[in-house]
Amino acid sequence: MSRWLIIIGVILILIGLLWPWLSRMGFGRLPGDIAIEKENVRFYFPITTSIIFSILLSLIFWLFRK
Repeated sequence: MSRWLIIIGVILILIGLLWPWLSRMGFGRLPGDIAIEKENVRFYFPITTSIIFSILLSLIFWLFRK
């Protein structure tokens, strides 16, 4: 269990470090991401980006299991 927590932590750190480059490639502002901006309120829900990251993480974990 602790091994998996370390792996997840390293993956999250890598995503955090790579985020400036990922955002330049379009991640975080993909079609399907919900962005609502009004006078004093800004709401952003990256649903498409979340789905893509979920698929990638599922694939990585599936590869680790085999």
